[in-house]
Amino acid sequence: MLRANYNWSLADRIDSYYQRYICGDYCDLRTKVIITPLTCSLGGATGNPWSNKGKKKSPVNIQITELPLLKKARPWYEEIDSTVLQQNLRRLDNAYNNFFQQKRGFPKFKNRSTFHSFTYATGVKIKGNKIYLPKLGWTKFYNSRPIPDGFKIKSVTVRKKSNGYYVSVRIEDKSVPDFPLKNIQEVKTVTGLDMGLGKLVYCSDSSAIDNPKFATNPKTKRLQRIRPRRVSRKKRKSNNRRKAQKQLSGFQHRIATRRESYQWQTAKKIVQKSDAIAIEDLQISNMIKRCKPKYDEKTGRFLKNGQSAKRALNRLIADASWYSLTQKIEYMAAKSGKIVLRVNPRHTSQECSVCHHIDPDNREGEKFLCTNCGHVDDANFQASLNIKNKAINQYGLNIVKRCDPGELHSPRERAPREKFSQKVRRDLPEPKQLTLFQTPTSELTETKRRKHYARKSKRDVPGNLSEYAFQLSLFNQENNHPDRDSL
Repeated sequence: MLRANYNWSLADRIDSYYQRYICGDYCDLRTKVIITPLTCSLGGATGNPWSNKGKKKSPVNIQITELPLLKKARPWYEEIDSTVLQQNLRRLDNAYNNFFQQKRGFPKFKNRSTFHSFTYATGVKIKGNKIYLPKLGWTKFYNSRPIPDGFKIKSVTVRKKSNGYYVSVRIEDKSVPDFPLKNIQEVKTVTGLDMGLGKLVYCSDSSAIDNPKFATNPKTKRLQRIRPRRVSRKKRKSNNRRKAQKQLSGFQHRIATRRESYQWQTAKKIVQKSDAIAIEDLQISNMIKRCKPKYDEKTGRFLKNGQSAKRALNRLIADASWYSLTQKIEYMAAKSGKIVLRVNPRHTSQECSVCHHIDPDNREGEKFLCTNCGHVDDANFQASLNIKNKAINQYGLNIVKRCDPGELHSPRERAPREKFSQKVRRDLPEPKQLTLFQTPTSELTETKRRKHYARKSKRDVPGNLSEYAFQLSLFNQENNHPDRDSL
């Protein structure tokens, strides 16, 4: 019912715009019927566009004032709370504002798979493990976090997911002060963050956070090929197809839940590192866009544009979910009284932190080798240092210099990382020179090994015989052994 109301209101606003700004004086361009109040709407939407005070109403307010007429024409809408219907129309208005102000996509008509939530503005009560929803009554729920004393319920959103219904409660207490905000002049330490794919986050203090790859690991990728295939092979609108779709939705929901939980833990670790966190202002939506098509001028056929190779990279970026992680970092930083600084990502992975030389040839895969001064480092850690230095210069921070495990007092004094230092095996000792008639044995040719002592044995070296046995020479005979009888 709410979905039908949303779609009807969206169609009403589209028709009103079409009649007002495109048709002009006509009700319809095809019939060219002159516009009249009986045939066409006047104003932003269907209804009276003027209020009692003589001011013009907004389109959303016009549609809200027409809700009583909706309930008279369709009595079954009386089963829905009035605040839920009002919030449903405000949801459509927010979609319009996002389109005109933030340049997002135009609002779309909702189907069953894209409309699964509604919001209460007033009338909700919570007592223990029971919640009262207007027009629905009392129902049991799992109260994960009790509401503190003094807080007032502002709104409640009921959302349907693959494994059940969830309730989000927004509370407010005006007597509680806001989170403390740290002044930029008070910042003494900064941590630069570089988002990656091999590791999820590379920090300027030489630490890195692993990337579990919840949706792109081999096991999950195999299941993501099998589960949709099972759905497509079932008969449409059958119970078996519905069951297979439910299993697929639950599988995707578990992946999203695990990713979100891991990102909250990661955000908490990062915020605890320093007073301010410097991150890149990335346009992630542009990074995962499809490559522009290429055409052959003679034949008009499509040419290879590298999209098949970029598809795997796009999946890894979407699985890492950098935008969601930065949002959680900003939330945890505001809650802890710390600051998140955004810098321009231009040349952060091509600039040398020692001599500040910028060259695309400095980076080769995950390795950074400066073509000017020869500085060697990991490319991702090098980028995190550049992000930190950019934040310091851009915001004029007065940083306290400290010696971190991988970072010395300044980037110029930083030593190259052990990861890319040249490792060679220890030189072997020269073998002993044998005499003419000396028999080559392992004791003469091999290097001296460390002795290993067994726990419950008298043997010094594993593999040897007891202390009474010794090595026979080439000309000794077994029968002539002096202590053979004693043995």
